[in-house]
Amino acid sequence: MPDNGSSGILFVLSAPSGAGKSTVSREVLASLSNMKFSISHTTRTRRAGEIDGRDYHFVERQRFEAMVKGNEFLEWAEVFDQFYGTGVESTRAVLASGQDLLLDIDVQGARQVRAREAGCVSIMLLPPDFVTLESRLRGRGSETSSALSGRLTRARIEAEEYGSFDYLVVNKDLAGCVDDVLAIVRAEHRRTERTSNEAQSILATFPA
Repeated sequence: MPDNGSSGILFVLSAPSGAGKSTVSREVLASLSNMKFSISHTTRTRRAGEIDGRDYHFVERQRFEAMVKGNEFLEWAEVFDQFYGTGVESTRAVLASGQDLLLDIDVQGARQVRAREAGCVSIMLLPPDFVTLESRLRGRGSETSSALSGRLTRARIEAEEYGSFDYLVVNKDLAGCVDDVLAIVRAEHRRTERTSNEAQSILATFPA
């Protein structure tokens, strides 16, 4: 990933289903003018209130499979019989423009991105406990009983991957969780490898 502020930073936010990453992502994006949201492609059906091109690019399975064959995805995964993927070209274009990019993706996808993009910053979001996670999933009312059971079973497996991420944030309360993510973004922008040009400019003002 180019440094010294010349390009944006790729942030990857992942969580077990129901941990609240979509809500956290929206709040983080609302607080940052230089961060864009990466809109994933998916084959799943739109939920109430979702808009094509804003929440996801909703595509047919045949179209998605053609994009996979064309190597058009930075990452892609099959989750609960549906496909999700992040476009390569759109990702690189945003970062090259100097803007940060936030990927709100599942744990499988995050694993692929970390393997391909060494400079990405990965954040794992966890619920405070299993009871809270189950309550949030049931409260969505968008799952069949079997689908809900599958998500809860998978949640433990996904949560166990927290050690592979750069940061861990617990979504106990939304405001505190968002503040933690924003603190990570600010800290990453102050890394020395990204601020060396600024430091050199300051040093140039010192007497020889």
